[in-house]
Amino acid sequence: MSDLPFGFNRPGDEGDDPSSGKSSDPFSAMGGDMRQFADMLRRFADMISGGAAAAASGSDGPLNWELAHNIARHIVAEQGDPSVVDAERTQVVEALRLADLWLDEGTTLPAGIRTPQAWSRAQWIEQTLPVWKTICDPIAARMVDSMGGALGGGSLPQEMQAMAGPLIGMVKQMTGAMVGGQAGQALGALAREVVGSTDIGLPLAPDGVGALLPAGVAAFGEGLELSAEEVRLYLALREAAHQRLFAHVPWLRAHVLGAVEEYARGITVDLSGIEEAVSGLNLADPEALQRALGGEISLTPEETPQQRAALVRLETALALIEGWVDTVVNGVAADRLPDAARLAEAVRRRRATGGPAERTFATLVGLELRPRRLREAGALWRALTSARGVEGRDAVWSHPDLMPTAEDLDDPDGFVHGRSEGSGLSDLDLSKLTDELGGERPQGEDRKDDGDATEES
Repeated sequence: MSDLPFGFNRPGDEGDDPSSGKSSDPFSAMGGDMRQFADMLRRFADMISGGAAAAASGSDGPLNWELAHNIARHIVAEQGDPSVVDAERTQVVEALRLADLWLDEGTTLPAGIRTPQAWSRAQWIEQTLPVWKTICDPIAARMVDSMGGALGGGSLPQEMQAMAGPLIGMVKQMTGAMVGGQAGQALGALAREVVGSTDIGLPLAPDGVGALLPAGVAAFGEGLELSAEEVRLYLALREAAHQRLFAHVPWLRAHVLGAVEEYARGITVDLSGIEEAVSGLNLADPEALQRALGGEISLTPEETPQQRAALVRLETALALIEGWVDTVVNGVAADRLPDAARLAEAVRRRRATGGPAERTFATLVGLELRPRRLREAGALWRALTSARGVEGRDAVWSHPDLMPTAEDLDDPDGFVHGRSEGSGLSDLDLSKLTDELGGERPQGEDRKDDGDATEES
């Protein structure tokens, strides 16, 4: 097989020698002369703009979001997506408001929902799409550039690269449409499973908006044999707790979305299957090229220290968010909802079997979340609540430097009570936070801590 991609030949190879009786036209290797090549480009452009579901329109970035949006909407409509009726809207709004009243007793963070809403699945797609663009565009850019680079081929002679420029641009456009199709399928499947705007631990809703999906809530409660009102209230507690974090921890939104973007930048794109499919294709047949590019692109994380660090940071952040929500919600629900324990177990089972977050992240950014981290984060927050109370626990969110690390999730007791080597959040640090919140410590404790710190330094 030639080491030049997609059937190109180098000048000087067989076919460039006039005495051989073959054309010296550089495009003869692709199945035609310059006129045929120009005609192919026009056909290819027409196919992209018209036949690929508006693939050439509405995309201001590497991923064709108009195509992704249309596919996602088609998926939810195909399987039925009834509009939210007034009675359902009233039930959701009342549940979210009651949830915030209950949470006032379980956390020092104020309410974060200014606009409670009930969404259909299609509305979930519409409302969350702006954040998905932020999350997915970095990896989409790598996919599109990789495809264009593979076709352009650094080994191609300069004159061939110039001639192939329009085709490279079209393939990049088609790749954006292909990636948009994959994203649309993933988001459409996720919309069929989510119960609210915060199911995957990311701030997907517009600022100040908290939402539940009545259809998702009903699907979650199937088989549990619990009252619909209790299921709705429990899920409203989880939605409202997430919104308190994202609304009143000012650094958290940028921290989480930045971690996703940093991880996505370290993803490599496995093009081996596509390159094999298009090797030797006659590029004068754009439909054949479209079929060859129609498969999924495989995402492969780079095994570099930077990539591993980004993955750990992202997994830890998402685990800490979910662990805190579990701790707060189960604490306030225990005495108010008779079946709170069963509902908490249903959430755990949903995660353990690979919930929507795992599958969607794996599809869109090559990331799989590990439920083990979520359990450990929950244990850490519960231990911190027991040792320092609600105020001491929630004060940890005041600055990212105070947050538990991945190592702290392995040793929650060491984080809560301090370690001899001074790593993690020590008793001294937590005591300072208690002082800032107006708490008091026994007289003389400050001097003892300060003396110990002086001796150690």
